[in-house]
Amino acid sequence: MTKKPVQFKLNGADKAVFVDDGQNLLDVLRRGIGDLSPKYGCGQGTCGACTVLVDGEPHLSCLVLAETMEGRQISTTGGLARDGGLDPLQDAFMDGFAAQCGFCTPGMLMAAKALLDRNPNPSRDDVIEAISGNICRCTGYEPIINAILDAAQRGSGQRTA
Repeated sequence: MTKKPVQFKLNGADKAVFVDDGQNLLDVLRRGIGDLSPKYGCGQGTCGACTVLVDGEPHLSCLVLAETMEGRQISTTGGLARDGGLDPLQDAFMDGFAAQCGFCTPGMLMAAKALLDRNPNPSRDDVIEAISGNICRCTGYEPIINAILDAAQRGSGQRTA
């Protein structure tokens, strides 16, 4: 296998790694860099647990080739908290009991972050559409939707990771 050098920013920090041909971004983040916040769920792009932001847009990191990330900005839930405090989105999830097992939470948070960054005052339908690629088997969607709407009221949008 051929290794390729790739440089990108992860949650605002410069990263340089060697990646294998065909290696996905999720594997590089988790095994190569040690950012365990994106979760390995299905490995097929259907559950959303591995959702990260690439240049501000949600992507399923299990389907993204790591070699295509040269010069890109990647954000994970590991970069949401700032200055010792949680992002309003994270606070809203905690306050609204929007996580039980927590497995889907990183993907839900990143999908919600992308929504709130582009639309700081979303409708309920906007929220449902934004998280439609993410599966939750424990919490159910009502607390998650309500937490995202609450985060919008708290001003979660436009913070950069």
